[in-house]
Amino acid sequence: MVKLASARESRMYGPRLSKNQAEYTNAGLYVFATIVLLGGFTAELSREPKSGLVLLLIALALIMVVNIHDLLAHLAGYDYWFPLMEFDIQLAVVEFAVPVVQILGSVIMFLGILFIFIQEEKKYGFFKFEKHALNMLIAGPALWVLGSIHNSCQIYERADGHVQILQQSVHIPFLMGGLLLMVGSILNSREQAGFIHHGTELLGRNWVWLGIIGSLLLFFGGLMNVVKVFKMQQIDGLRLEKLRGGAHERLMREREGNVPLIIEEQRRRTKPAVTEEAAKTAASAPAPAPAPAAPTPTPHKNVATPAATPYKDVLTGQT
Repeated sequence: MVKLASARESRMYGPRLSKNQAEYTNAGLYVFATIVLLGGFTAELSREPKSGLVLLLIALALIMVVNIHDLLAHLAGYDYWFPLMEFDIQLAVVEFAVPVVQILGSVIMFLGILFIFIQEEKKYGFFKFEKHALNMLIAGPALWVLGSIHNSCQIYERADGHVQILQQSVHIPFLMGGLLLMVGSILNSREQAGFIHHGTELLGRNWVWLGIIGSLLLFFGGLMNVVKVFKMQQIDGLRLEKLRGGAHERLMREREGNVPLIIEEQRRRTKPAVTEEAAKTAASAPAPAPAPAAPTPTPHKNVATPAATPYKDVLTGQT
C-alpha cells in the first residue's frame, strides 16, 4: 500500500493555478489513509473486529483514489503522449507502472477484506470465498512490494543529494511496510490451513500485529512524502529530473508546434486595441506648424539672338 514518489518536473496534479495545492492534497490524503489503516488493524484487537474491517475498506479505497490521482498527474505531465515511453524507460517502469500496480494491489486487497466482511455479516454461506480471501490478502501486499521495488528504480542525473535523500526516506518505509504486510498474510494463511474458521476468525494475531507495524511504516513514509513535496515546491533552484533519451526535446517540439497558433490568436485580439490606442494618441497630439514655402524661381527673359546666316556673311565679306 504505497504511492508513487517521483522527482520528475513533468507532473500536473491539478490546474496550473492550483497544481501545488492539489499535490499537497494528494500527499495529505495518503497520510490520512495510513492513519485509517492503522486504526483498522488496531480495531481487530477489540471486541468489535467488524468495525476494523470497515476501516480497512475505507483506507484501501482512499489509497486507490490517491494512486489514480498520481497516475493521471504524471500522464498529464507529458500530455498523455505514450510513445515517449519508448525513449525514457523510467516513464513506463516508474511513473506509469507504479500507480497501476498499486491500484491492482489495493483492489485485490479490498476484495479480500470485503469477502471476509460479507462472511462475518451473513454468518452463513459464502464459505467458498474464504480461501480466495486469504489468497487475496497475500496477492495484494505482494503487488505493493513489487510496486515499491519499481518505485526505487529511478535514475538521478540532475537531482542533488538532498532530493535523493528525501526520495529514499520515502521509498524505504514503503518497501518495508508492504513487505511486513505480505509476510503477515503468508503467516496467517499457514496458520489457518489446519483449522476451520469463518469471518474475522480468519485473521490471526500475527496478521494483525504485523499489519500494525507495517501501517506505522507506511504512515512514516507518508509524512516524509509530505516533506519531500514541500521541499520540491518551496526551494528555489532545486534541480529535478527531466525526461531522458530525447523524450524531453520531443515533448518541447510538440508543444512549441502549437505555440504559433496561440501567439497568432493573441495578436489578432490585441491588434484592434493597439490600433485604437494609436488613433487616440494621434488625435491628442498638437498639429505640426506648416513648413515655409519654398521660393519659386523667377523665369529669366529670353534674349533674342540673331539667327546664323553663313552664306550671307561670305558674300558680304567678298564685296
